[in-house]
Amino acid sequence: MPATRPNPDDLLAQVQAAEAEAKRGSLKIFFGYAAGVGKTYSMLENAQRAKAAGREVVVGYVEPHGRRETEALLAGLEVLPTREYEYRGVTLRDFDVDAALARRPDLILVDELAHTNAAGCRHEKRWQDVEELLEAGINVWTTLNVQHIESLNDVIGQITGVTVRETVPDRAFDLADDLELVDITPEELMLRLKAGKVYLPEQAQRAIQSFFQRSNLTALRELSLRQAARRIHTDVELARREKAAIRPWATAERLLVCVGASPTTARVIRTARRMAAALDAPWLAVSVDLTGEPANTPAKQQISRNFRLAERLGAETVTLAGQNVTDTILDYARSRNVTKVLIGKTNQPRWRRLVFGTVIDDILEKSGEIDVYVIHGEDEHAESIPVQASKSSATKLPYIAASAVIGLTSLVAYGLQFLHFADAEANTVMLFLAAVAWTAFRYGRGPAVLTSLLAVLIFDFFFVPPFYTFAVSDTQYVVTFAVMLTIGLVISTLTSRLRAQIESTRQRERRTASLYELGKQLSSLYGNVFLVGAAGSKVAEMLGGEVAVYLRQASGAPELAFGHDSSIAQHALSMPVAQWVIEHDQLAGAGTNTLPNAVALFFPLTGSQGTHGAIAIRARDAEQLLDPEFRHLLDACANQLALALERDQLAIEAADARIRAEAEQVRSSLLSSVSHDLKTPLAAIAGASSSLLEAASLDQETRRQLLETVADEAARLNRLLENILQMSKLEAGAAAPNFQWHVLEEVIGSALHRTRRELAQHEVVTHLANNLPLLYLDGLLMEQMFVNLFENAARYTPVGTEVTIRTALDGKQVRIAISDNGPGLPTGAEERIFDKFYRASPTADGGRGSGLGLAICRAIVKAHGGTISAANRPGGGAEFVIRLPLPQNSPQVIVE
Repeated sequence: MPATRPNPDDLLAQVQAAEAEAKRGSLKIFFGYAAGVGKTYSMLENAQRAKAAGREVVVGYVEPHGRRETEALLAGLEVLPTREYEYRGVTLRDFDVDAALARRPDLILVDELAHTNAAGCRHEKRWQDVEELLEAGINVWTTLNVQHIESLNDVIGQITGVTVRETVPDRAFDLADDLELVDITPEELMLRLKAGKVYLPEQAQRAIQSFFQRSNLTALRELSLRQAARRIHTDVELARREKAAIRPWATAERLLVCVGASPTTARVIRTARRMAAALDAPWLAVSVDLTGEPANTPAKQQISRNFRLAERLGAETVTLAGQNVTDTILDYARSRNVTKVLIGKTNQPRWRRLVFGTVIDDILEKSGEIDVYVIHGEDEHAESIPVQASKSSATKLPYIAASAVIGLTSLVAYGLQFLHFADAEANTVMLFLAAVAWTAFRYGRGPAVLTSLLAVLIFDFFFVPPFYTFAVSDTQYVVTFAVMLTIGLVISTLTSRLRAQIESTRQRERRTASLYELGKQLSSLYGNVFLVGAAGSKVAEMLGGEVAVYLRQASGAPELAFGHDSSIAQHALSMPVAQWVIEHDQLAGAGTNTLPNAVALFFPLTGSQGTHGAIAIRARDAEQLLDPEFRHLLDACANQLALALERDQLAIEAADARIRAEAEQVRSSLLSSVSHDLKTPLAAIAGASSSLLEAASLDQETRRQLLETVADEAARLNRLLENILQMSKLEAGAAAPNFQWHVLEEVIGSALHRTRRELAQHEVVTHLANNLPLLYLDGLLMEQMFVNLFENAARYTPVGTEVTIRTALDGKQVRIAISDNGPGLPTGAEERIFDKFYRASPTADGGRGSGLGLAICRAIVKAHGGTISAANRPGGGAEFVIRLPLPQNSPQVIVE
């Protein structure tokens, strides 16, 4: 019964998924391979049937494309009104997600999931609208073509020669609760095109000559069928988990080949590859580690060779830890929905199979619904493995130590017998068994078996009468010897297996910890240099060897980014091997069949966007690189580094895109603002000048007013251009301040003189401190800053209001406050008013401002190391406060 118990983690995941689905609406996608296969038609047909069954159905947005059959199916269905958006003088109609949320029907139809929304919509893409509806608990039906799936974009571009711009993320497609494939033959679709049922005749002819070629349609149809099959397979796996099914469901074939230390396994692997190819099925190569032996043992090395063969042939390799080969393999096979197991048969004596049994017999007996294929293996030439003399002598030490342990135990037992302890024989047996257990845990199974045999012999020779001979006077001791040997062998086996499992667990824990530390370091770093340095150092620490990292370059050979002083970098073959690995995205180098003369093993750094480089590893123990688990660890490290490099590159691209978007926004705002601000004074100048030229009978007063209009508008135009040029210089860093010692009172006075006409109808009040020292600043820039503030106060405050200027010392700063008693600033605009082209009240100045004045003020103050802020006064009006730092040892102004 324990074998059929459901996995608690799977049960918890099912409960959590059920809770999420209960709150979320369901999504159904009508899926096809091209426009015109009938997705919208099929969706509307199903909607009519759902409505007839009593379900509440609302059409959010459907694009009939002028097809009468599709439009006829809309009859009788409630259709939400679309929302209109103005874009470049054109009125666009699009889906109104707010209306859908307010209507909140049970089921809503939203056509064309990959559609890009009109400018001004809340979301950029329609699939984002659909996600919002689903989160609100509304069920959605939609349509999608295979060419719009993001992961297939480049594949479809290669097939059709057309790059599809509108795409849907794979996660949006995978989240669909139901998928209905709408399919017709390419020939039928071509007939529909020619009949004008998909596009207008001219558009249809162009489509047939480009995208809608028969070869393209056939390839797209295959891709859509494969996507649907993959989705159905995922649904089958979910259904198996929900039912906690133990037996595999043979909806699709999956093979598992058992990999052992025998060279005959190679034939079984090749047979599995041929069978998997014939069935078009994925296959697994699985080995069970019962001993936890190090990777440099002959058995582990043979398994590593077999795994390398399986990987070259396209298998997924897995090493499992367990106490029983049969149970471990079958449990894993059922968890992966394996339908066929292949295992090799080697020549063994019949008596051994009858006495000890075989793994084959156990698998045949317990396999249940899984088909088992027994393949006769043939010995193949195994690679010779040089064994050093030091290793040979090292393997003898545990046996010598085991002999010493049993000798010491014999002395202790003899002492107990000499002291005439009660039940001395029973105590002696327990001592020997304890020695066997300790030897097994300390030195492994081989020395423990030797200890068991020596324990029985010494017990018979020294402690069983007649003493000092192997003869036995009482036959009951024969049973004692047999039981003692059996228990000793069992204890040695179990203890050594426990020791191996502990050691294996420790190794996995160390590797997991290393991966965690590597991931933690990479997640906190940015920049290729730092990422490569951290990863290279960590992998070198894990290996105790050398590491080099090569990064792909836009053109030419890859760049050596880490390990410049290593022997890898000095070897002539390393650079060509790294370039081959990057170009082919495959393992190469030492220990492989590709460029095996290299001094290191090269792993590709493969991310979701491609191969970013290669990492080369040269371990001190070359046999270590043959261990499949160790290779998996290195592959995981390479993947982490690749993803970190990709994340860093995407961050750079996102920053560049943001800068480009901001620059485009600035350009658009500048064009919008400048075009209006230039047009207004130019129109006034043109009108006044034409009146002067055409109307000769104008009196002197009228002529003077027209000339003043020309002069005022020309001055306004000049200020606008000066502001634009000043802002561009400040942003580009071209306007470096010319710092000199200045009297602040004189700078303010000069700015007031320049704005005397603007402030003529306002009362200006100044309260300037007498104890201000000379300030180290750019007089012209600061004067321009004050001019902009004074003009701003004059423009946005009513005639007759007061403008107050106050200066004072505030610690190590000079505080300058310019306030008025006008309407003040809109709530929340205190910080935004310093943004370029932002105007708090565009109509307050008659649309005459450019939105650059305060942005220039902030840039100037910032260049002087100061700050500027704006706030509303408690009694009404706005106040701008500038704080400038006081330099040390500022000269004092001497007033005589």
